[in-house]
Amino acid sequence: MPCIEGLRTQEYFDGELDASASVEVERHLETCADCASLLTELEATRRLIREQAPYHRADDTLRRRIADGLRREDGGRPSVRRFVTGNRLFATGNGRFLSGAASGSAATALAAALVVFAVLPPPSNPLVGEVMNAHLRSMMSDHLVDVVSSDRHTVKPWFAGHTDVSPPAVDFADQGYKLVGGRADYVDGHRAAVVVYRHGAHVINVFAWARDGQKLPATASRNGYRFVFWRHGNLDFGAVSDTGPDELLSLERLVQKASGPESGA
Repeated sequence: MPCIEGLRTQEYFDGELDASASVEVERHLETCADCASLLTELEATRRLIREQAPYHRADDTLRRRIADGLRREDGGRPSVRRFVTGNRLFATGNGRFLSGAASGSAATALAAALVVFAVLPPPSNPLVGEVMNAHLRSMMSDHLVDVVSSDRHTVKPWFAGHTDVSPPAVDFADQGYKLVGGRADYVDGHRAAVVVYRHGAHVINVFAWARDGQKLPATASRNGYRFVFWRHGNLDFGAVSDTGPDELLSLERLVQKASGPESGA
């Protein structure tokens, strides 16, 4: 019989839990082989989708029309989209469930179809959603850093050859923010540079991408994660972590100061 924590494991995978609940699930995964196997299957499915499934982003008008249609179908209730993997049972919306028959490659194909074609209403600020998803991907796919170093003279030049921008990559260990390294990622269609810090037990991802004129939110909070955005020169920045808001704002000030009066990409 599947573990009763299977649904919470899926919520953890989807980034739907706050920081406290995520820690609880992580502890459970250390001792539950069933849920650990489920998480492995979900991650394998996500990799398959990223590597092989075609992706075409719907324009805003089409997304709104589909979202409105789903809301009318559900009588105004929020849609819940889950997918099946192995022989487990998960909700697909409107109170319906899938179970039992799908397994192996068939389950993977079904999961891919449900993930690709389930269209949910866009978040109130799409940029916050994109940064949060990129942060969660980095935490759950062993892809936190591409270049491991606390030396700015190693990390910043690496960005120059792998991303569209080269932001400051300063070690603020004396202030409590240790530079871990950097990686390349994508945010809102931009090839972004990400400077990664550790603050106590917390990871902070600082994204930087070429300024494109879009309006940036100042601060935000979602699913236990906090965000701060700012603009400096010809770069846009977004920092995300489950640390406290004051700690995140303190790092913003340090990065702003290190960026100089009008430094750019």
